[in-house]
Amino acid sequence: MDKKIRIGEVTRATRETDIYILTELDGCGKADISTGIGFFDHMLTALAKHSGISMTIQVKGDLEVDCHHTIEDTGIALGQALNRALGDKSGIVRYGTSYIPMDESLAMCSLDISNRPFLVFNCEFTNQSCGGYDLCMTEEFFRAFAFNSGITMHINLMYGSNDHHKAEAIYKAVAHAMKTAVSFNGDGSTLSTKGVL
Repeated sequence: MDKKIRIGEVTRATRETDIYILTELDGCGKADISTGIGFFDHMLTALAKHSGISMTIQVKGDLEVDCHHTIEDTGIALGQALNRALGDKSGIVRYGTSYIPMDESLAMCSLDISNRPFLVFNCEFTNQSCGGYDLCMTEEFFRAFAFNSGITMHINLMYGSNDHHKAEAIYKAVAHAMKTAVSFNGDGSTLSTKGVL
């Protein structure tokens, strides 16, 4: 089977954010990330590196308000870029599940690139933030990402005590589940009894 070039590009400008994203599904996880939120950059870099999906993410947001619009809108645009890169979603493994430890924390993600977006998010944090990143925005980011990429996503934080470790385990669990799901299935078929996703 000839492998498709899988690239998705999105430019999204609103009164609250100005975003450019380029994703390359088979790009070896290179990351060029700038959102103005250091911890979020760290998480997105981990998402790219561990998924093997190269990402250019350039965001200017109204951080003088707070981090909400920047993080949620990045999730929207990243989901749209991934959706474009996947095209009709034929030829992919479709499903991915991963458990990732980060020191004392353990997170799990199970997902289905199904065109039926949904998010189940069972994760609790102790503190309000890590740096300029509000930890409650973790759920908002993944909801925006899932609904704009057409992914059913279940994320569970099994346990942990350090919020940095919890968040990092979550992002890396999603990354490794994505790495499996977007990989080629070998024969180019669409993994669905309907014939399409």
